[in-house]
Amino acid sequence: MTWSDMPNYDPQAVKPMRQELVAVGCEELLDAAAVDDLLKRGGTSLVVINSVCGCAAGNARPGVALALQNERIPDHLATVFAGMEKQAVKRLRDHLGALPPSSPYLALFKDGQVVWTLPRPMIESRSALDVATAAVGAFNEHCGRPGPSISPEAFAQLGFTATCGCSL
Repeated sequence: MTWSDMPNYDPQAVKPMRQELVAVGCEELLDAAAVDDLLKRGGTSLVVINSVCGCAAGNARPGVALALQNERIPDHLATVFAGMEKQAVKRLRDHLGALPPSSPYLALFKDGQVVWTLPRPMIESRSALDVATAAVGAFNEHCGRPGPSISPEAFAQLGFTATCGCSL
């Protein structure tokens, strides 16, 4: 691992932010090969570029969790963490093509091709409900797997990090 590949944040500090997406069924993609493997699976895949920023904490992660309570959800759910697994994030951004990089970022792939995205500028100006509504629209258009990803009872027990954690 080179110096530039080293994580930007203390792994313990970001653990709660990781767990918020894992708790709703997202698989953590920890290296470039895992990203490639996911996108070779076929069907629909939601990939969330997770982040420590306040808009991710306040809008993206809770919005994704709420969207995954929909009747139709992607076949595969995954996440990469910006500033942590840098090679995985780079590979995902390679698959996004000319779309500008940002984090947080939601991307829906169908058979390995991007069909919908929600970049940071469209997340930070919206509420978690707005993020969920946008994602549900994409799920209803492109996905066929029955939802929700977790039971409504489990969803009701979730909590989310409210700030970016300035101590990072």
